[in-house]
Amino acid sequence: MRHFGGAGPADRPAPGTGAGRKGLKNDALGMFSSVAIGLASTGPAYSLAATLGIIVAGVGLQSPIVVMLAFIPMLLVAYAYRELNASNADCGTTFTWATRAFGPRTGWMGGWGLIVANIIVMVNLAKIAGIYGFRLLGLDALGESGPWTTVAGIVWIVVITAVCYVGIEVSAAVQRWLLCVEVVMLLVFAVAALVRVYTDGPPTAIHVSASWFNPFEVSSVKALTSGVLAGVFIYWGWDTAFSVNEETVDSGRVPGRAAFVSMALLLGVYGLVSTSVQAFAGVGTAGIGLGNENNSDDVFSGLGEAVFGNQGTGLLLSRLLILMVLTSAVASAQTTILPLARTVFSMAVHKAVPARFARVHRRFLTPTWGTLGMGAASIALLLLLTSFSRNVLADSIDSVGLAIAFHYGLTGFACLWYHRKVLHRSARDLLFKGVLPGLGGLLMLLLFVYAAFVVYADPHYGESSVDLPLIGPTGGVTVVGLGALLIGVLLMPVVTRGHAVALKLQRSLLPGRLPPHTALDSASRYLPADSGSGVGGDWYDVIPLSGTRVALVVGDVLGHGLRAAATMGRLRTGVRVLARLDLTPDELLSRLDDLVEQTAYERGAGTGARRTPPDEALGVTCLYAVYDPVSGRCSLARAGEQVMAVIEPGTGAVGYPELPPGPPLGVGGLPYQSTELTLAPGSVVAFFTWGLLQAAEGRDEGLARLSEILSGDGTPRTSLEELSDRAVTDLLPGAVDEDATLLLARTRLLDHGRLTQWELAPDPAAVATIRTAVGKQLRDWELDELSFATELIVSELVTNAIRYVGGPIQVRLIRDRTLICEVSDTGHTTPNLRHAANDDEGGRGLFIIAQMTHHWGTRYTSTGKTIWTEQDLPPPDGAP
Repeated sequence: MRHFGGAGPADRPAPGTGAGRKGLKNDALGMFSSVAIGLASTGPAYSLAATLGIIVAGVGLQSPIVVMLAFIPMLLVAYAYRELNASNADCGTTFTWATRAFGPRTGWMGGWGLIVANIIVMVNLAKIAGIYGFRLLGLDALGESGPWTTVAGIVWIVVITAVCYVGIEVSAAVQRWLLCVEVVMLLVFAVAALVRVYTDGPPTAIHVSASWFNPFEVSSVKALTSGVLAGVFIYWGWDTAFSVNEETVDSGRVPGRAAFVSMALLLGVYGLVSTSVQAFAGVGTAGIGLGNENNSDDVFSGLGEAVFGNQGTGLLLSRLLILMVLTSAVASAQTTILPLARTVFSMAVHKAVPARFARVHRRFLTPTWGTLGMGAASIALLLLLTSFSRNVLADSIDSVGLAIAFHYGLTGFACLWYHRKVLHRSARDLLFKGVLPGLGGLLMLLLFVYAAFVVYADPHYGESSVDLPLIGPTGGVTVVGLGALLIGVLLMPVVTRGHAVALKLQRSLLPGRLPPHTALDSASRYLPADSGSGVGGDWYDVIPLSGTRVALVVGDVLGHGLRAAATMGRLRTGVRVLARLDLTPDELLSRLDDLVEQTAYERGAGTGARRTPPDEALGVTCLYAVYDPVSGRCSLARAGEQVMAVIEPGTGAVGYPELPPGPPLGVGGLPYQSTELTLAPGSVVAFFTWGLLQAAEGRDEGLARLSEILSGDGTPRTSLEELSDRAVTDLLPGAVDEDATLLLARTRLLDHGRLTQWELAPDPAAVATIRTAVGKQLRDWELDELSFATELIVSELVTNAIRYVGGPIQVRLIRDRTLICEVSDTGHTTPNLRHAANDDEGGRGLFIIAQMTHHWGTRYTSTGKTIWTEQDLPPPDGAP
């Protein structure tokens, strides 16, 4: 396998689904770069230029406090991002986290909402960059031309896409320079405006008043809500710091810190600039007043020369103000494609979109098709929207607020639900993982509903309206915004079908419930991986064997998806079939290994080489154990690195027995070995796959945490169901990357009153003796109805042992859910059932036994063999 360089293709598939395993460049960004990306993504200059006039039109002089109040919902959602990122630093952000919390369908909609918002904003920012580029060059006429601004927008998208494609470090360097220009000019502009207000201000200037920061001065609740709704989205974009988390140093913590720092800086910049601009321009409806509808979409264009003048240095600063808006739009567009490409990339890794989008450039370590594909999609959408009309383009830009509120609100609720099982651990967990994210999600939901069905639905809002059947005239913004989200709903069944089918197949192949056994009590938990590709091949089973023995098995198939689930089903069936042959654990794994190798060879299409898909059975790990409640002994063998825990009754001490090593199935190596443990009655054994410990820092820490959970709970006072729930809740508080399986069993010894056995000499006279003893024992057990059949079975089997084997003979009767009769001798030959001919003198004994019993069979031991039979017990008195 080639990793870098060479003559291979320029891109390669992402290697895994966890942070740092997708192939992106690790540790490429530090704290400063993350803050710069988070700030630049919001486009502070452009956001203020395009939004401040709208806010002033709604709330008047209280616009500064409304701008700052709009910070609160974003702050609450930021806590959700921080806590979810600390649990799982995945560049898919909302898509990945919502999938883990609510399932693949909801996760798909979260990712779709983010894609819709980013692509539409990308189109808008590219157009704005084109317009301001022409204005900067003094070509105002071209800046008003639709075709020319479209061409310029396409050029900007191409340039921005290329910068993002050549590496995250190049993107971060560009962002740092663009952000410095933007922030410096904003501060210079704000300070200059305030100085002019108190020295030589224009007629529109008004001094700053405390009433500007009193939200109760707003004329109505509706006006305040509309202002907050408009203001909340000028903070959108800080979450880009989380979208590049897998490329950030200390990906679990630095993105959260960077997001909060960038939001705090935004709050300060927005508060200062909105106050200074309002003080300088006023809120009038004429001239440079912020209430002038002609300035509502760009309040900075007319203020540059008013603040700095139009001569000498003033003219230069005015041009730099235009450059500031241009760089803001460009920087925001560039950092828009970063989360867009990485969201699509993560969705492809999790099989929610075509796998081609999961390819990473071998040298640049950036998403190849995720970046280029989203750039192409932005160009296509720009051409599509401009081909309709300017009104549709304008309404689509306004509608992005619905997509933003949708995916932010979903993230808030996802955090609450994801961490619901750990909220009781501490006040901090309750506050930061539950209360604050939940409030953020609720506020975003309210904003979404209010905007979609009240503000944007007004046919007089925006540039267009649509006459919908059964509804009537509806604002174009609502139609476009909800329509874009509904497209995702229509695509959702197609996209999530694979996960649903794989999960259904997996569930159908696992035990529906664990049947009761005389030998032990058992409980199990299975957690499928939550991503679209996550359903894998973990399995467990409890298999009844002859002589009241029981087999316990846990296995793990590599890979995910339908192929892994089908492979798991094949192996589980194979184990059950082989277990019924009463093979020893090491022999069973050897036979299973042969099955895996033969299947892999056949799938190689006769090439002679084992060329199998990645989700094949090669490399499967498995732990197989057989417990005998008569002796209290447990024999077991393993393939791979599976381990088991044993909890001693009474003391609750947890141990991990040393097991003989064995290679994973199908890879060859040392032969499998069995070992034997003696388990005290009431011992609890825990079988699990390594997915159960995936949330821990390492296997040693995971085993230590599991020991803490199990310690002291090996007594009958704690039910296995409670213990299973506690282990899963504490070890895996959220959804999981890999399947996780836990199987617990509490052992019992068989009551001596339900077992009796006799040792016989190989003497024909012993047949009559054992018939009499068996008949008496059945009368003691009140099973007289079975006496004739059982005596016949015993006499036939003992006679065969005397005639063909010789040596000591043991007869054992066990009263369980059936009547079990066992005859053991020192022979190793297998008895064969056959149909005797009319003139044969023998050969009818086993045929008669088979007709008189429910099951019969042979198992081999180190000293010989045991032929066993099972007969159904008669129904209790009064039963039908």
